[in-house]
Amino acid sequence: MKRFFIIGFIVCLGVVGAQAQPKKSRVVTTTVAQKPASKPVSDRAALMFPTSDEMPQDVVWRRDIYRQLDLLEDANAPLYYPVEPHGKEQNLFTYLFRLFLSGRIPVYTYKLDGNESFDPKDQADAHELLDRYSIYYEEKDGKVSVPESDIPSAEVKRFYVKESSYFDQRSATYRTRVTALCPVLMRGADDFGTEATPYPLFWVNYDDVASYLSRMPVMASNLNNVTNMTVDDYFTMNRYQGKIYKTKNLQGRVLANDSSRVSEQARIEKQLKDFEEHIWHQPIQRDSLDSLNLEADAQKSGKVKKTRSSRRSKASTAASKAPKYSGGSSAPRVSARRQRR
Repeated sequence: MKRFFIIGFIVCLGVVGAQAQPKKSRVVTTTVAQKPASKPVSDRAALMFPTSDEMPQDVVWRRDIYRQLDLLEDANAPLYYPVEPHGKEQNLFTYLFRLFLSGRIPVYTYKLDGNESFDPKDQADAHELLDRYSIYYEEKDGKVSVPESDIPSAEVKRFYVKESSYFDQRSATYRTRVTALCPVLMRGADDFGTEATPYPLFWVNYDDVASYLSRMPVMASNLNNVTNMTVDDYFTMNRYQGKIYKTKNLQGRVLANDSSRVSEQARIEKQLKDFEEHIWHQPIQRDSLDSLNLEADAQKSGKVKKTRSSRRSKASTAASKAPKYSGGSSAPRVSARRQRR
């Protein structure tokens, strides 16, 4: 009996101990919907497709301007044609749009003030962007895809380009470099003369796409059909042409769309050209007491030429007044010497 009592007592203790232990908590994992992170360019790709160095942030002088590129002009046509993808050939917007949908580059929202912001919080969402501009898309397994026939490449007839002209004091070079791109949809035009309304889509940081643009060939001439240039070369060499519509200023204002806009654009272009010329060409400071400078000034004024011509004329008149002798003998020299006594 004692044995059965001891065994029963031990079993009761085990049951009570098991009930006293806390229940094991269940770990609940929740997935938070986040924006797909863009894939950074690998080091191997950066070495195979090198681009120009980034603009230094500590330059002593810089001027930021915004240009509007009309892709229907001959100078900008390499960015627009072919309108529809043809084999491996495609235009710039189709290339950027595919890179964006595949998550290889980030794009940023175009704000009302027109200024670009490359902050992560301003990164554009694919669903929101496609819904806003009524672009048809398909979604499968969380991935967004747009058929080639629905990519609005034909409607993107403009590009906004931000360029920075700067002087690098470390290398003593003056450069003009593209820093941002913005494709613009043109919609609303009809046969009754209604002009198309521009719809800026998004901003792209040029440094994010430079390595991709360096492997995109483009034909830059009607006379030579060889694609011997890339889009990165096209922008680096400043082959594009566009009118200035805005400069970075304290008030953040754009150029007025009136008759004075053309003169203002010409004034800004002249300011950039004058600054570039005055970097390398300095007017010579001449000293008024320097004989060389005095002679140079005299030559410019024509005084030296007059003096030389007058001397020559005097010599010629003296020679004409001298007596002429015929024959082989020359006239005796007459010298007047004072004789000594």
